[in-house]
Amino acid sequence: MDAKLEAALRELTDRVMGRPGVTGTAIGRHCWRPCLVVYISDAGAGKGLPRKVGGFRVVAKESGRFRRL
Repeated sequence: MDAKLEAALRELTDRVMGRPGVTGTAIGRHCWRPCLVVYISDAGAGKGLPRKVGGFRVVAKESGRFRRL
């Protein structure tokens, strides 16, 4: 895995976790390119997210809430 991408994920996670409606972060793909994903519980939670971190695009994906099994 690309060290720059992993560092960007850590930075994004530090910046967004704890915000209302943010349920997680991950590395993903958008248009076949690496990106950073922020999982949100509803569309309103995506407001104010950064567009890029470390040169990588940030994509919000509505996932609902995660529950422990």
